[in-house]
Amino acid sequence: MAGKVYLVGSGPGSEGLLTQRGRAVIDRADVVLYDQLPGEEILATLPGRAEKIDCGKYGGKHTLEQDEIETLMVDRAKKGKIVVRLKGGDPFMFGRGGEELETVRAAGIPVEMVPGITSALAVPASMGIPLTHRKYASQVTILTGNEDPTKPEPALDWKLLAQIRGTIVILMGVANLGKIAEVLVQNGKPAATPVAIIERGLRKDRRITTGTLANIAAIAKNAGVKPPAVIVIGDVVTLHDPALADLVPYED
Repeated sequence: MAGKVYLVGSGPGSEGLLTQRGRAVIDRADVVLYDQLPGEEILATLPGRAEKIDCGKYGGKHTLEQDEIETLMVDRAKKGKIVVRLKGGDPFMFGRGGEELETVRAAGIPVEMVPGITSALAVPASMGIPLTHRKYASQVTILTGNEDPTKPEPALDWKLLAQIRGTIVILMGVANLGKIAEVLVQNGKPAATPVAIIERGLRKDRRITTGTLANIAAIAKNAGVKPPAVIVIGDVVTLHDPALADLVPYED
């Protein structure tokens, strides 16, 4: 008898923002395939009896390739196991959850999606940055800063993005930050547009670095900014509260 696969989003790194459904599914898992993005706080709560398989990416190298992860998910489920694929944020927000969903479905295995709070929303909010605001932004665009290199041509229209008057949120964009800022300015985005880079989500060692499109690449380099990080571009960045960076969020 086949088991079942759950594609679970752990949220932005705080156990307090893990959904109740996510918690319930994790607690009864026989197998958990996880990466490092859920954070130590959540990973420390994985059930002791479960088989735990590290699928993380460290120093630019994958512990397991995507096809290997999917093969393991299907194999364990076919053996009647309850399998949890645990991802940071939300599985369907640049998390390859769609690919895993297709593979599991094709194998004829029951699968359930358990959404997580994406870091694109939660991380800026934790720093006092509202992605929309009546005075500053009436729309939000979320994009990846690291497109699939095998694509014949980029899917992102940078000329159109530069004309957006709302907020732009970029995930996985630290490595290409300089290029992103440059191309936005070249396509008409004001060089003085505020930018914030928030590293390490809601972890205790999180940090925010701010600047403008004109200088953020240099500031980030001097500060030693590293992924994982959420990049926010737009006037709403001016509303951030520096004092929040010294607080551990969602901990009373």
